[in-house]
Amino acid sequence: MRLSGAVLPYLAAAALVLTVTGLGWGLFVSPADWQQGDAVRIMYVHVPCAWLASAGYTGLAVCSILSLIWRHPLADLAAVEIGPVGAGFTALCLATGSLWGKPMWGAWWVWDARLTSVLVLFFLYLGHVALVRAFDDPTRGYRAGAILALVGAVNLPIIKFSVDWWNTLHQPASIGLTGAPSMAPAMLWPLLIAALGYTLVFATIVTVRLRAAVMERRIRGLLMARAASESGA
Repeated sequence: MRLSGAVLPYLAAAALVLTVTGLGWGLFVSPADWQQGDAVRIMYVHVPCAWLASAGYTGLAVCSILSLIWRHPLADLAAVEIGPVGAGFTALCLATGSLWGKPMWGAWWVWDARLTSVLVLFFLYLGHVALVRAFDDPTRGYRAGAILALVGAVNLPIIKFSVDWWNTLHQPASIGLTGAPSMAPAMLWPLLIAALGYTLVFATIVTVRLRAAVMERRIRGLLMARAASESGA
């Protein structure tokens, strides 16, 4: 709590500055695409959200491993708080993807491999959010949610490699680890800045929610101890 309290103001400030800079640069300064025109500007929202949809679920799976194997005390709370945030970013990814798909493909939605696998990811998030709250005993909910998160992690490589494994309408990745980006620097830099800003926004929201959850657990414990002492007296 002391560490997160000290880091949180700087984290929030950096998230705000980078997100506003990346979005402002991308939406109002960067050039339009020669094929897609101004519709390409949706990517400055869509691509970072898509990245965080998968990255957030990866964090959820890591927390589940820490919970099931090492019983880390904060792992369950972190997983509970990551779920709704990840679902929100995944929903925004799907919505902006639909807005982008309409002028490019002529349809709001197609049952494309990439789109369908991301939709499955969204339902996995919702399932986790519901499952961890479905039991009277929180420990059982945490364990069931952890198992679901690990099973659902199988969907992550499907999302990543769907455009390579199947013939899809979704374009392949423009940024990779093994080759140079296929995107002009005037468009690449604002995208990277926006993605970093979105990532810090995600981290800020989860940190705030996790701090609140820790405080709620502490207060509940104090109230239970007070009630037990009063009943004993």
